[in-house]
Amino acid sequence: MQLSEEIPILGLDWARIHFIENEGMAFGLKFGGEMGKLGLSLFRIVAIGFLGYLLFNMIRTKEKIGLVISFSLILAGAIGNMIDSAFYGLIFSNSPYHGGLAEMFPASGGYAPFLMGRVVDMFYFPMWNSNFPSWFPIWGGEDFEFFRHIFNVADASIFCGICLFFIFYRSHKNDSGSTNIPIENTAV
Repeated sequence: MQLSEEIPILGLDWARIHFIENEGMAFGLKFGGEMGKLGLSLFRIVAIGFLGYLLFNMIRTKEKIGLVISFSLILAGAIGNMIDSAFYGLIFSNSPYHGGLAEMFPASGGYAPFLMGRVVDMFYFPMWNSNFPSWFPIWGGEDFEFFRHIFNVADASIFCGICLFFIFYRSHKNDSGSTNIPIENTAV
């Protein structure tokens, strides 16, 4: 696909495959040029190692399956985005912004060194377009699109893992946390 090219999913107008390359973090946030990109990549590697360590200990201590699954989803998503960031720039030439396709394994090498590539995002669900009312604070009169962010499978895995973590953490805390002894049963 060409950069910014779209394909409707099942013919729906609000569900599309939309090819973009994300240079930074979630929601297209950037982190200070080349040194920021390198720092982000190194942070991702440390985070993956830490998550792997936590997951290993959770399995070893037989934590609840819900917590193990949630951490597994977060770790899988982090690894997926890290692989993209590490190798995509080595494998492909720079995607032209004015039409044309990137070349796979170009003779001159990829567009970026190891750990400095972009992450491919592709899922786009612009379900509703409107404008904020003029009386609305800060964004009054501006365009509004629900759900405007473009993401990939790894991002969805991280998001679902975090949501499951909060669900299972709450139930885990209630099971193994403080005892809730009713006041009338306590001795004075």
